[in-house]
Amino acid sequence: MSTVGTVHEYDVVVVGGGVAGLSAACSAAEHGARVALVDRATEAESGGNTRYTEAFLRMASLEETADGLEDTLVEDFMGHPDPSVVNEAAVAPERRSGLYRALHVVDPDYVAELAAQAPGTLAWMTGHGLRFDHLPTPFLTTSTSRMAPVGGGLAIVETMGKAARGLGVAFHFETTARDLLVEDEAVVGVRARTPQGPVELRGRVVLASGGYQGNAELMARYHGDRALTTRPVARGGGYNKGEGLEMALAVGAATAGNFALFHAEPVDPRSGEPEAAIFCFPHGVLVNAAGERFVDEARGPVDAWYERTTRDIQAQERGVAWVVLDQQGLAVPNLRAGIRTDQPPVRGATVAELARRIGVPADALERTLAAYNAACPDPAGFDHRAPDGLATTGLVPPKSNWARPVVEGPFEAYPVMAANVFTFGGLKTTPAAEVVDRDGRPVPGLWAAGELTGLYYSNYTGSTSVLRGATFGRIAGREAAQEVVRR
Repeated sequence: MSTVGTVHEYDVVVVGGGVAGLSAACSAAEHGARVALVDRATEAESGGNTRYTEAFLRMASLEETADGLEDTLVEDFMGHPDPSVVNEAAVAPERRSGLYRALHVVDPDYVAELAAQAPGTLAWMTGHGLRFDHLPTPFLTTSTSRMAPVGGGLAIVETMGKAARGLGVAFHFETTARDLLVEDEAVVGVRARTPQGPVELRGRVVLASGGYQGNAELMARYHGDRALTTRPVARGGGYNKGEGLEMALAVGAATAGNFALFHAEPVDPRSGEPEAAIFCFPHGVLVNAAGERFVDEARGPVDAWYERTTRDIQAQERGVAWVVLDQQGLAVPNLRAGIRTDQPPVRGATVAELARRIGVPADALERTLAAYNAACPDPAGFDHRAPDGLATTGLVPPKSNWARPVVEGPFEAYPVMAANVFTFGGLKTTPAAEVVDRDGRPVPGLWAAGELTGLYYSNYTGSTSVLRGATFGRIAGREAAQEVVRR
């Protein structure tokens, strides 16, 4: 009996229905291609992470990216690569070796293309019906400017999905791409599974299926025991099981991004809401299960530092800490905007009562707060709007900003854990969104965009994921369609 199943013929097959996949599908269709989009989810839950995110974009305006976007991405710590290879970035692209083109670092040309094409991409999406604005963020202090689509990521899924249907894109839901079809060393389609059995969808392929945060085995393979103390930040991430990565690696794809890390966000483990974030910790203290502080809660603007603080939280027993706030901290203007959980705080009239309710030793928490309070400076000069330099003295670890005593009961506490927004490790691609093989050559017939592609190494450059997904999705769709025409 044949295991091929039904064969569908298209020009371009897009795997994944989030911002990158929808952008690729619309772009390819606009360039004359017959396009299919496959998504393992039902139609009601399609879109992966995009459906659930607020989709902030690192933009100063619709016409200009935020200051420092390129520098922040390129200056992310990428380890210590061989400088004799890295120096090839300065020569003309045609003179670069295959060793450089497959190198596991950020390609400056890729970043430059993102900055150059992002404004035009947002204008293109506006033409399809999306609206963008400077919307409120959950960050109490910020280090950059941001915009967002009105209606968030759900608006992207609905609006770009409608545009794709209007352009004739064929949607295949509950369809999981498993393998790439390769003929004469070129990718010519995907083999997939549906509830009715196997299918083949033939055409040039754009992979936009997200990371692997929904796959416990891959998480344990790359992240060890830390896999047990995180979960996808939203339900959509559970659909991201890494097949896009696996099938590309199976045909020799090169990689980029740090496979040892993921984009970590501090969330309330009690909540099932998307991005139930807890960003208020700079105005309280963080304690672990032993009732002890373990990190500087306020090293700088929370939007620039929350990921690194979240990793420190994950390193604690069972990957959970508590942020403790008093009435003075709770009175910080707009503090509740940085508390996105639907679960109530744990309250205690005294420190000892709070300690019992959150399950930490009361005497330890009392000692911790007493030592912290004694190290706090005169509160004159406190400014919640920006890092104020109000730092502790002689305390280990210190608190670098907003250090005011936690003394005014009743007290409140929220549990915090590391949520996995997306994984850093992924495929290496060119500025034209071509997947590169380990010899530095584009894999014929294969493009990729979005969180499946590697870009981040030590710290997420905030509000760039949706932006690059849209930008390189659009590029990938265009390039795949034009490749069909050329051939």
